[in-house]
Amino acid sequence: MADLSDAKAALHHYLRENREDLIWKLDGLSEREVRLPRTATGNNLLGAVKHCLNVEAGYFGPTFGREFPTPDELVPLTAFDEDPQADWYAREDETKDGLIDLYRRVGAFADQTIDQLPLDAPGQVPWWRPGRQDVTLQRIIIHVTCDLARHAGHADIMREQHDAAIGLRRNNSNIPDDYDWPAYVSKLTKLADHFG
Repeated sequence: MADLSDAKAALHHYLRENREDLIWKLDGLSEREVRLPRTATGNNLLGAVKHCLNVEAGYFGPTFGREFPTPDELVPLTAFDEDPQADWYAREDETKDGLIDLYRRVGAFADQTIDQLPLDAPGQVPWWRPGRQDVTLQRIIIHVTCDLARHAGHADIMREQHDAAIGLRRNNSNIPDDYDWPAYVSKLTKLADHFG
């Protein structure tokens, strides 16, 4: 367990937790199930993983003068000129297991950046607007953790819509056991109907 009284260790801990929580939402699902769009804008579980691994590779790589060892496995910035959603879906030649493996390697790469640099280490985000590109490692850890948390939340909802699998993380659902969810939904619907 990380020493959460240490700022860097605490930030790193929450980044790692969000990463694992997102990956966990794909457990037990087929290739089709993780690729299937779950929203009107095409959000899908595997796309969320692919997006987040590219986010981490970029923010903990070029921002701090590092390059992921196999950059050809990542979505290049030029791909977004042709398709702004290029990192939000798995191509036919990409697999769930392959992208999870890539994310674990990107995670190790990001962890190295964090381990090697102090929180006040300067960086520069090349794709941000001029005048806003200068950052510190601390800011980037917070920025990426917030991004991952948002997408892990998307994954929570997409997975629940698919097969009602719910829970905060593998070893702690943070959900009441044996709760009457249909009655709860009915109660909330009745409350909402008072305003309709």
